[in-house]
Amino acid sequence: MTTRAPIITLTTDFGYKDHYVAAMKAVILGINPEARIIDISHGIPPQDIMAGAWVLRNSAYLFPVGTIHVAVIDPGVGSDRRPVAVRMNNHLFVGPDNGLFSLLTGADSAEVFELTDSAYWRGTQSNTFHGRDLFSPVAAHLSLGTGLSDVGVPSRELLTYRWATAIVDDEGIQGWIVHIDSYGNLITNIPGELITAEHYKNLKIYVGTHILKRVSRTFSDVSPGEAAAVTGSSGMVEIVINRGDAAEMLGVQKGAPVSVIYQK
Repeated sequence: MTTRAPIITLTTDFGYKDHYVAAMKAVILGINPEARIIDISHGIPPQDIMAGAWVLRNSAYLFPVGTIHVAVIDPGVGSDRRPVAVRMNNHLFVGPDNGLFSLLTGADSAEVFELTDSAYWRGTQSNTFHGRDLFSPVAAHLSLGTGLSDVGVPSRELLTYRWATAIVDDEGIQGWIVHIDSYGNLITNIPGELITAEHYKNLKIYVGTHILKRVSRTFSDVSPGEAAAVTGSSGMVEIVINRGDAAEMLGVQKGAPVSVIYQK
């Protein structure tokens, strides 16, 4: 790092009611008062690692090269799970090695360092708040130009999880709901490019016990209260209800199957 004022992002499941996020920011600013701290999200569902991974996938690389990302969705805090600092695509990521960085481009070939040097940690350690006592101070020191090899030792590749790939055949596509956003939109693992314009009027989409016959380009193409499939900003097919909560109104949860059947 050549600047004392890099961007440090925070992604956690801590919510907004308690002091946890403020404590992390206080530690960072105590080490580097010039750091620019950006909140990506603190509304990740508690302990939902893959929801955090999804948020990072869709936001981290939009930040400038050199950004440091602190991510703490850490149900294994205090266990033997590794605390790591990782370089991927000229971004740095600091957090637990529990699959949180799985969906980032470059995760399979990341430069991984296990955080081992307590000189870069907060003086007082808690077994339940590594976000404050370990990950935040390490990120702050990295923002001042400290090297990865100073804060830790080279380590094995990241622990990664992958969602199952959508299954495609002549009859259609079989996928699953992999994420539900704050609007209740049902995000699938089906890439949008698999449903082309020629399919729009000749398919049925089965979601739970519901059948959709509508693929739309935008939310505004759908009447209020109507359900449809759209290709969302993530590039994946989403099941949405215009001005409604699809998850609630369709009674569908994460992991539910989604079948796209081509009509002959």
